[in-house]
Amino acid sequence: MSKRKQVIGGPLEIGGRVLSLSRAIRAGDFVFLTGQIPMQNGAPMTTGTVEDQTRAILEDIKITLAEAGCGLEDVVKAMVWLRDRADFPGFNAVYGAYFPKEPPARSAVVSDLLVDVRVEIEVVAYRPVKVEI
Repeated sequence: MSKRKQVIGGPLEIGGRVLSLSRAIRAGDFVFLTGQIPMQNGAPMTTGTVEDQTRAILEDIKITLAEAGCGLEDVVKAMVWLRDRADFPGFNAVYGAYFPKEPPARSAVVSDLLVDVRVEIEVVAYRPVKVEI
């Protein structure tokens, strides 16, 4: 770990292949998560509704944030990519349940995703690092 940044979580793997990115990075008081796709049993979740996939992503995000000493209440920005515009209401209903108070700033776009999933979510959290003297 360097003093400027800290890798959070282990190496990111899909199908036994280690990817050239980190699950999350803490830089000072900010934690930046890589765009998360829905995973099930170590593989991309290519089936299920957008609600199922959104729930799977947000549960994984909670786990990664916890490893960084953060929670969903610390998320200040979210970026969302949806494969289909028609999925927005279902996505938004689940997302809103995870951020019921003081939700983070958010952008959402419709895009062709690199993996055959319905949604991808990236977040940035802010939690000051406790300095021990």
